[in-house]
Amino acid sequence: MALARTRRGDSGLNYWPGFVDALSTLVLSIVFLLTVFLVVQFFLSQEVTGKDKALEQLNAKIAQLNEMLSLEKLGKLSLDDQVAQLRAGLANAEAERDRVKGLYDGLASAGGIAAGRTNELNRALDSEKQVTARAMAQIEVLNQQISALRRQLAALEDALDASEKRDKESQNRIADLGSRLNVALAQRVQELTRYRSEFFGRLRAILGNRPDIRVVGDRFVFQSEVFFDTGQATLLPEGQQELNSVATALVDLDKQIPAEISWVLRVDGHTDVRPINSPVFKSNWEVSSARAISVVQYLISLGVPAQRLVAAGFAEFQPLDPGNTEDAFRRNRRIELKLTER
Repeated sequence: MALARTRRGDSGLNYWPGFVDALSTLVLSIVFLLTVFLVVQFFLSQEVTGKDKALEQLNAKIAQLNEMLSLEKLGKLSLDDQVAQLRAGLANAEAERDRVKGLYDGLASAGGIAAGRTNELNRALDSEKQVTARAMAQIEVLNQQISALRRQLAALEDALDASEKRDKESQNRIADLGSRLNVALAQRVQELTRYRSEFFGRLRAILGNRPDIRVVGDRFVFQSEVFFDTGQATLLPEGQQELNSVATALVDLDKQIPAEISWVLRVDGHTDVRPINSPVFKSNWEVSSARAISVVQYLISLGVPAQRLVAAGFAEFQPLDPGNTEDAFRRNRRIELKLTER
């Protein structure tokens, strides 16, 4: 009888060291998993703290949030698996503890040793329960963070929809304003065209069919000899008489055209290709500009508003006749009047 108890006692002494090693390995595995979980939690917290982005990076932010959400979900699934494993290990440990208790109940001679081992197992089980409770608390925190991320993602999507709606409304308003502006501009152009035609008709009636005054497109062309002597920019009396009629028509026209139509009479001076040889003017640019300015100044003296006049010199670079004959030179020396928009 004593021999049988001794053998059973020997069998029990050989079994428990293995069980303790297995349990220690399980505890170390749990500690390792918790360490990995804490590292992952640290990096996740680092990722979550950088969400204050500007609206121009909205698409990139949404992509980051989606990626973070995926990582959170993967982490939660991994933790769920770990908790399931811990619970399975806890159940196995509790079953093993119950079985061990049953074995130790029949071992009267080894009661003290069995009681000590049982206490150790209980402490190990309590430690596993605490670890499981901490894991569950961390899972709850992760669930709350995922919910917060989802709310932020929904807010960002709402902001993006509102921005797209405002942009569409702005585009519609811009298109409508563009259409209205085009219509208004077309109306102003039509009005100016009508007054230009009226001005041209009145000047034709005043000036008559003179060979030294021609109409070229939308301009009246006066030969320079009508206004100036050769190489000079001082108006001749004959030229002043011609401009008196032009000034009368312009003053009447200014009273008829609405103030909101920005019209001007452009006075262009032109020369032929031959360089000027004068102590007063160094180039054709100067003489063409000076002649245009003389015409403008005389029109202003007759009451034409200065803001409705423009003087421009083109020298020899806008010829009507590309020839090198005296007739071509005479045609290219000219003063042009053009009613146009400012």
